[in-house]
Amino acid sequence: MEASFVQTTMALGLSSKKASSRNVAVERRNLITVCRFSVKTLLEKYTAEPIDDSSEEFVNFAAILEQILSHRFKACAPAGPVSWFSSDGQRGFWDYIRLACSKVPNNCVSSIENMENISTARAKGRAWIRVALMEKRMSEYITTALRDTRTTRRFYDSGAIMLREEATVLTGMLIGLSAIDFSFCLKGEVLDGKTPVVIDYTPYLKFTQSELSYSQRKILGAPLHPSASMVTEHYSWDPNITDKDLKCYLATFNTIRYSLCSTAL
Repeated sequence: MEASFVQTTMALGLSSKKASSRNVAVERRNLITVCRFSVKTLLEKYTAEPIDDSSEEFVNFAAILEQILSHRFKACAPAGPVSWFSSDGQRGFWDYIRLACSKVPNNCVSSIENMENISTARAKGRAWIRVALMEKRMSEYITTALRDTRTTRRFYDSGAIMLREEATVLTGMLIGLSAIDFSFCLKGEVLDGKTPVVIDYTPYLKFTQSELSYSQRKILGAPLHPSASMVTEHYSWDPNITDKDLKCYLATFNTIRYSLCSTAL
């Protein structure tokens, strides 16, 4: 009886570990996928005029990139580990960037550290995203940071995007942003630590709907009638994805959305 109980407990523990690992993998895939779509919409949006904070496409991209750089980030407080979204005694992805990107030639790290109007790690991280885009060096910064594997492991837990092959995919897709002129004001509510980060996923459904079955469209709330207007572009949507995967996909997005909406910087 006792041996059977131990075996059952071990089996449940193994099953739980596999489920957790699977969920983390789904998170990575989802975030990289929407980031790819976001970059595409930015490139489509750009004309001759610079893109600034008033662009919905940029606001979404910045929120997605923040979430990627914060994926399984080791946020710590004096009293012990806390959520990345905690407001007290925490550190943000900026603490990683300022160390891992210190070897980038003519980097903007010291300039951001010395900005008088921003003080929190998250605000500085947001400022860095904007400066790196204006410099057309976002991919260079992240590529350099990833080369510092020791620092990267210090700041991220196992399974983080920054520790997996998805990070290489990320740097590749960010290269395209160097074709865009960005112009940002590094002041105001966007950086002051009070504005919540909200990711809107609905613009990206058009990139996947054409490859979904009837039941899969129903889960995602996509058009059900075959004559409905859809974009027929083919992206890296897994053709073998199941309804269970899609439910997990949507649940992950909702979890991220609600956690971001309910917290401010």
